[in-house]
Amino acid sequence: MERGSRRIEIDIAQQKLSLLEGEEVLAKYSVSTAANGPGEVQDSECTPRGHHVIHEKIGADCPFNTVFVSREPTGEIYTPALRRQFPGRDWILTRILWLRGTEPGRNLGGKVDSMSRYIYIHGAPDAVRMGRPGSRGCIRMRNHDVVELFDRVAVGAAVIIGE
Repeated sequence: MERGSRRIEIDIAQQKLSLLEGEEVLAKYSVSTAANGPGEVQDSECTPRGHHVIHEKIGADCPFNTVFVSREPTGEIYTPALRRQFPGRDWILTRILWLRGTEPGRNLGGKVDSMSRYIYIHGAPDAVRMGRPGSRGCIRMRNHDVVELFDRVAVGAAVIIGE
């Protein structure tokens, strides 16, 4: 099977992301979804549920800990000193898998549009705890895990987010 037939399943309750090909589990990762829990409404800072696809892959050639703002590398490399300098920043690091909802009225269109909410699977600082909610809506991963996942999935791959 080609990479395009792979899918991602995210279990919000378990804070786990699984990469599957057919029924075979290729990999499992600990993640951190929204501190505010599941939800689809714009500005809720919740993780949207339902069927999505990878809309865009960003950061393919960037070094580990590359800092992104508005999906663009800033030229910075994350360090604890940089975190102290910008304590309020939502750290999006290393790679981005930008998600687009596929269910009109649930996660596509209007005030529930995952893509216009900028919902990503992305890398996070090593100090961020995985396995418990803590993000502002996105799915956070360890940097080495997000690089591995990024390299194993294609644009258009299915992403299913459930409770």
